[in-house]
Amino acid sequence: MGFKISLAGDLGSGKSTVANILISQLGAEYYGTGIIARRIAADMGIDIAELNIYSETHPEIDELIDNGLRALSSDPRNLIIDSRMAWHFVCHTFRVYLTTDPTVAALRIKNAGRGAEESFKTLEEATARIRARKESEKRRYFDLYGVNCKDLDNYDLVIDTTFATPEQVADRLRDELTKWMLDSRHHSCFLCPRRLHYPDDAPDMEAVGELSNALERGEEIPPVRVVYENEEFYVVEGDSSALAYALLDLPFVPCTPVKEPLGGRHFVRMEDSL
Repeated sequence: MGFKISLAGDLGSGKSTVANILISQLGAEYYGTGIIARRIAADMGIDIAELNIYSETHPEIDELIDNGLRALSSDPRNLIIDSRMAWHFVCHTFRVYLTTDPTVAALRIKNAGRGAEESFKTLEEATARIRARKESEKRRYFDLYGVNCKDLDNYDLVIDTTFATPEQVADRLRDELTKWMLDSRHHSCFLCPRRLHYPDDAPDMEAVGELSNALERGEEIPPVRVVYENEEFYVVEGDSSALAYALLDLPFVPCTPVKEPLGGRHFVRMEDSL
C-alpha cells in the first residue's frame, strides 16, 4: 500500500534531515517546495525572505508552487513532501508537523549557514529574521486560503524535535505512520519533556517516582494535556506524568493539545520545576 507524508513544521525543526532518513528507510522520493521557492528567488535576484514579502502582494508566486502540490494527489509514488501547505493541497497524506523551541531553531539555522540568505551574524538576528519570515508566511496563507498552518489540529502527528535526535524523530514518525495507515483517524502528539512549561508549584516527586516506575513496567499513566500558545507548550494537566518521562530521560511525552485560556496561571521550565 502506497503512502504520502506531508512534512510541515517550524523553521529549523530539521525537516530536511528527517526527510532524508525517511527516504532511505522507506524507499520514498522527496518533493520540497523550499527548493522551488529558492529557485524562483534566485531567478528574481532576491533572497528567500524577500520572496516571502513579495509573495504577500503577488499571489501568482504561491499559485505556481501550489499547483505543483495539487498535482501530487494523483501521483502514484511514495513521497515525502517537505512543504508548509502540502497537508492542505495534497489528498490522503499523513500530515506531520515538526515543532521546535524558537531559540534552538534560530541557533540551528545560524550554525548551518544555508547560503547567504540564511546567514546570520548573531543569534538575535537569526531569531528576528525567522520570526519575521514565520509571520509573513502565516499572513499569506491565511489571506490566500483562510487556513492557519500553525494550528496543530490540522495535523495527524505533531513531533517536537528540540531535544530529540533526527533518528528518534524518524523512528517515532514511522511508528505513527503505520498506525495511521491502519486507521486514518489516528492522531498523536509527542513533545520533549524539557521543552514543556510546567505549573510553578512544586511537583510531588514521590508521585513522579511512582509514575516512572509504572512506565518502566509498561503500564499506562495519567494523560498529559498541553496548551500551545505563542510557540510554547504549557502543561495544564498531568505534569507529574510528564516529569516521569523526564526522570527516565525519555525523548518524548505523548500529549494531547487542548485549546483553553491559561488565565492567571504561572509556569516554569523543567529545570526550574524540579
